[in-house]
Amino acid sequence: MERLLAGGRNGPENLAELIPTALAATRTGQTRRRPPQPPPAITIPAPVANPPLTATIAPATPGPAVPHGGPAATAATVAAPGPATSHAPAAVGGPATAYAPAPAGGPAATAAAIAALTPLLPATGIGAEAALRDLTTAFVAGSVDPAEPWCAAHLHGPPLAVAAVADLVVSAVNPSMDSWDQAPIASDLERALTAELAALCFPAPTVSTPDGLITSGGTESNQLALLLAREHAGGSVTPICGANAHHSVARAAWLLGLPQPVVVDCADEQLRPDALARALASTTGPTMIIATAGTTNAGAIDPLPAIADLARAYGARLHVDAAYGGTLLFSPTHAPLLTGLDRADTVAMDLHKLGWQPIPAGVLLSADAADLAPLGISADYLNADDDLEAGLPDLLGRSLHTSRRADAFRIAVSLRALGRAGLAAMIDRCLTTASDLAAAIDAHPALRLWHTPTLTTVLLRPALADQLGPVAGDDLVATLRRHLLDTGQAVLGRARIAKPDGTDSRWLKLTLLNPEATVADYLPLLDLIADTARIIAAAEVRA
Repeated sequence: MERLLAGGRNGPENLAELIPTALAATRTGQTRRRPPQPPPAITIPAPVANPPLTATIAPATPGPAVPHGGPAATAATVAAPGPATSHAPAAVGGPATAYAPAPAGGPAATAAAIAALTPLLPATGIGAEAALRDLTTAFVAGSVDPAEPWCAAHLHGPPLAVAAVADLVVSAVNPSMDSWDQAPIASDLERALTAELAALCFPAPTVSTPDGLITSGGTESNQLALLLAREHAGGSVTPICGANAHHSVARAAWLLGLPQPVVVDCADEQLRPDALARALASTTGPTMIIATAGTTNAGAIDPLPAIADLARAYGARLHVDAAYGGTLLFSPTHAPLLTGLDRADTVAMDLHKLGWQPIPAGVLLSADAADLAPLGISADYLNADDDLEAGLPDLLGRSLHTSRRADAFRIAVSLRALGRAGLAAMIDRCLTTASDLAAAIDAHPALRLWHTPTLTTVLLRPALADQLGPVAGDDLVATLRRHLLDTGQAVLGRARIAKPDGTDSRWLKLTLLNPEATVADYLPLLDLIADTARIIAAAEVRA
């Protein structure tokens, strides 16, 4: 029988045979996202009395690799590679990239690429190398690449190479983190890692000992924090959060049978302490404040010291969703932005954002390890009383999951490889690039900056959008974003930002998580955004 397993005596040899195939297919898939070529025309039908208006948009200076041609072209690239020429600006620490940030053609193109590879469960298998080669090539060709500077829509960062290789080790060894006999050293590694991260977050505990849990990300961490608050309150708790809070807070309240959150006003994407004080004064029963350190929309950080003061004054529990901004604790330069974080009861932090880990890599940190006790549960086949008395550790209380991966391993490998100084340098570089890019946007005659960024999220809007009026301006922003995505030129985010008058407007969002990119990598993108907006607006006027 063919040797198939990743573990066991032959595991390393089996992996060694397949890894070159996977790497070669990854390179082929990157190439098949296609190199730079002239961008497509934007054609908007004009009235019958006028000829159609067709305009071609080209970057003012060469930008990242751009695939074009719609669904048929993207599907075809799975079968035939293109040249590997590049005109992209070189990233810090490496050569210029030859690959596009995204596949062209939208959902139809990726669906067609997979349809060409079905059935996925054939009557007779095609073999490990062929399956790995074909599907890896299609998978990479049809994926966005968060390591490309112009792929900057979301909190979706490029993982460290050392973390990706460590992830392969975890997959091969395959410990299951629900009992010690399935994960002997992995369980000790996880406890050591969460203890260090908790001590970083809560550096001066008075009586309690901080601890933490590995989670799948901010959504699970926020749910766990609300669950622990409910148990601490003895049955129910009312969440209070800003309008800037992550959507997972409301969903967690719903899942846990809690009252829907009391939502208080924000100013410039930050929770207003005066509005919070009014909400606390008018809410009866146990309450939990959810503050945010790094909002999804704009990367804003709530005024944590003032919020912590209010939590203490009203006897409210405090959770800080620092999924985005929490890793600033690694940086001596930027950690002061999180002043007051150590006064929270619980803190969510994601290391798959500004920690450069493969997803998932979340942690929930608690100022008091005893607060985690309600998660404990007994299952005789996993944590029998006599095993616990004999000294075997209990893992079931460390997660809501039963079977789960040893995600702590790759996090620990990365932290040990880079140390606080290495991580701080990466964080500082990303924040500096965001600040420099914001200055460039502010100086651009055809673009408008929302605010100087706090973290690495930069919001911008074509000046034309303001001239067109609220509805048409927002439509222009949305059309522009979809055009760049559909053609594979860039992956930009979108955000709705409230105005003082109670209305809101739509903005483009750049979330900069690539520590190897510089502001020079983004300057051509600014011109592309401005030119594209101008052409779309002119075409719509003609139409």
